[in-house]
Amino acid sequence: MLRDYLKNNRREVLAIAFFLLAFVAYLSTHPRGVSTYVLTIWANQATVLALVAMAQFFAVVVRGLDLSVGAVMALSNTLASHVVTGSGGEVAGGSILVLAVATGCGLINGAIIVYGRIQPIVATLATGSVFTGIALLLRPTPGGDIDATLADAMTYDVAGVPTALILLGGILLAIHIPFRRTGLGVAMYAIGSNEAGAVQSGVRVDATRLTAYAAAGLFAGLAGSFVGYVTFSGDANIGPSYTLNSLAAVVLGGVLLRGGAGTLLGAVVGAFILRTISALMFFSGLPPLAQPFFEGLILAIAIALGGADVFRLRNKLEVLER
Repeated sequence: MLRDYLKNNRREVLAIAFFLLAFVAYLSTHPRGVSTYVLTIWANQATVLALVAMAQFFAVVVRGLDLSVGAVMALSNTLASHVVTGSGGEVAGGSILVLAVATGCGLINGAIIVYGRIQPIVATLATGSVFTGIALLLRPTPGGDIDATLADAMTYDVAGVPTALILLGGILLAIHIPFRRTGLGVAMYAIGSNEAGAVQSGVRVDATRLTAYAAAGLFAGLAGSFVGYVTFSGDANIGPSYTLNSLAAVVLGGVLLRGGAGTLLGAVVGAFILRTISALMFFSGLPPLAQPFFEGLILAIAIALGGADVFRLRNKLEVLER
């Protein structure tokens, strides 16, 4: 059974193994060594990227792409800096509002793609500009306020375990395994693998794709909210780097850009890899000016590998058609 699992999930297993090696190297080079403080700081940073990667996963699995995840994240973050404050009821209502708006942004993306018949890369690039503009209107300069009690509860630790990891683990337990066994999850994988076959099998392609982009918006909203918990403020300029990193994370985690393959766990592991490598370079003695070069190189290689897989599939299909 273990052999079959390793064979069927080899990309994910390799990603986990690489992450563990990088994480051990990071802890061994950190001046403070292994401590709750070090783990909490790393977990908070990694969780933000993991949530954005999960958002990108839902778009990619249905053979799409979402270049607006960073913009939705920024919009959610700036909105949260206005409404997630005050009394307990106001904080709860504001948090729900933020996630509802983010989900609505995802639905807008899905509607344009499904009903407008516009390519995902074009549609989400355009809507991302709009969402960024709204974020800038809400918060022209970084600032605002996030409820400190909620923020502390989300970003500290419970018995030495970072709360962020507990939160992320809970999300994975609630979604990762059931996703692959529910009708909705199977439908998303079917669309990504073979849309024509999915239609013939009775899958409601349009509704499923709308749901996928709505989920992408929701998780981008969670990421934006979590940034607010870490910084206690809103910033409209946080999006661009996270969009690129989300693509690299899903590829590193074994999610294929051609759709229909990969898991949420893989996307999270890919995010952990990127964040750990970034932290490792910071403490490795690498000159600060050289760090952006190596980070960019890793991102470029990851995305290039994902693109190469798409081209390999296309070439195989062309050969079969001949």
